Amino acid sequence: MKNISKIPYHIAIIADGNRRWARKNNLSLAEGYSAAYNNLKKFTYWCKNRGVKMVTLWGFSMENWKRPKEEVDFLMSFFEEKIKEILKDSIAEGTKIKVIGCVEKLPKSLINVIEEAEEKTMNNKNFFINLAVSYSGKWDIVESVKKIIEKRIPAEKVTEDVLTEHLCAGTYHFPDLVIRTGGEQRLSNFLLWHIAYSEFVFLKKLWPDFTEKDLDKALKEYSNRWRRFGT
Repeated sequence: MKNISKIPYHIAIIADGNRRWARKNNLSLAEGYSAAYNNLKKFTYWCKNRGVKMVTLWGFSMENWKRPKEEVDFLMSFFEEKIKEILKDSIAEGTKIKVIGCVEKLPKSLINVIEEAEEKTMNNKNFFINLAVSYSGKWDIVESVKKIIEKRIPAEKVTEDVLTEHLCAGTYHFPDLVIRTGGEQRLSNFLLWHIAYSEFVFLKKLWPDFTEKDLDKALKEYSNRWRRFGT
């Protein structure tokens, strides 16, 4: 952690390149996603050790529903299995789990697992993990507006804070740093409202190849930036 003077409170990660990594290494899709999950576990551990308090992990976007049914069905079962694993660790380590996204579109068994994970960790405060599943930044903003209209909040009382309160993540600490792997340099409809003033680091590495050294490089780059927030 040499030369890292500022540690972000919240890191959001777009862990891209898992399918490409599997093809590159002549592995199955399941093996690719298993490698991705194992790296996410290590990533959260590295973040904790460096003083990061919150991570948001993007697992499945609204656009991902357009993928082949076989792949989507696999991912739903995969999420169910892995959230159960994350829950065990979170209970022991005092980590709070929150899932953001259009949960209603998910299979009932997965919804049950999510509700259990959120309920059993709701009072934990040592670390925070947000899982974006069936998530879309545009959808999130539209849903917030709908809730405001349903509550008949007068137009003159609708502020940025009010809109934020009605997003599916609520008023959690917005990401300080967004890391995207896989070589793409776009947001892909991720947390559009929340990352207006986030710092970005884009890496060519595919997610399963992301290392602890890569995290430190990203943190060093973040530490060297001057966040002016428009001032």
